[in-house]
This record gives sequence, C-alpha cells and structure tokens, in this order.
Amino acid sequence: MSHLQRAIEDSILTLRGLSALEKPLGHAAELVLHSLTGGHKLLVCGNGGSASDATHLATEFLCRFMGDRRPYPAISLTANGEFMTAVCNDYNADEIFARQVWGLAGKGDVLIALTTSGKSKNILRALQEAKRKGIESIAILGRDGGFTTGVATIDLIVPGSVTARIQEAQKVLFHALCEMVEEKLPRE
Repeated sequence: MSHLQRAIEDSILTLRGLSALEKPLGHAAELVLHSLTGGHKLLVCGNGGSASDATHLATEFLCRFMGDRRPYPAISLTANGEFMTAVCNDYNADEIFARQVWGLAGKGDVLIALTTSGKSKNILRALQEAKRKGIESIAILGRDGGFTTGVATIDLIVPGSVTARIQEAQKVLFHALCEMVEEKLPRE
C-alpha cells in the first residue's frame, strides 16, 4: 500500500470514530451559540499546528464560515507573538494562554482549546483559568485526552496515535461545530 493510500485509510478510520462525539459536539454547539447570541466572545488557543487551527477556527466566526452574515467576536490567543514572548520572559510558557483568559475572558464567553496530545501544560492552565473565572470551555483533544481530560466543560476526544490523523479529524469536528452554530446565528 502506498503512503497516500495508507494515509487515506487511516484518516477514514479516525474520522469514523467521530460518530461517538455527536452528543457532546451538539452540547458544544449550544454553548458557542448561546455565548455569541448573548453578545459574548470565543477565545481559542492551541500550540504548533493546533495554533494554526485555533486561528482558523476563530476566523470562521469573526469573518464567516459558509454563508454571508455579520461577524461574531472570536479571538485567537495564539496571534500575539509580542505578548506571548513577554509572558515567556516574565513568567513561563505555561502561562501564555492562562494570562490571556484571565485578562480577556468575561462571564458568558467560551474558551475553545485544541491539543492533539492532551498533554500541553499551557492548554491545561488556560482551561484551569477558565474554570476559576466561571468561563465555559471546550477541549478538542487527541489520543486518550491526556492529563487535560475532565478540566473543560466539554471534552471532544479524537482517539488515535498519529498526530496528522488526529489533526485532520479535529478539523472535521470544528468545521461541523461551525456548521451547527452558523445555521442558527442571526445574519444581522
């Protein structure tokens, strides 16, 4: 079997496992919809490839996903390099997202955190800070969820052992989340 065929087959297998997440994904969509229609915002974070996915997800709400509609407030916590390097210098890298949640999140907001391993200390700290502030959160995790499991309001865990396949499946999850929310968002 070629590399491409193996990647396709492995991806299909991983994607089929997402069916088990239908109920928690529906709950996540309700949280996001309630937040945005209530005049609140989304905060999204991740590391590496998940940082790119966090910015991608925030953009789907701030710009648009499929249909033309008004923008909704969504902030990628990965997009401010100056702030993140200051926190790494003055505190440590584990605090780069938690300090932003502390400073930017308010009641009614939702934090969405992405990690393919579930073992990112800065993601854990962001979720802990959200919990401390009474902010609802959604963790889009991979593998077995790692030590991050159970900290967020809702866990969406993509089982698997290959980071690329987990990332592909996480993208399907958050695109489905966008579809579920956008169809109910007011256009104006």
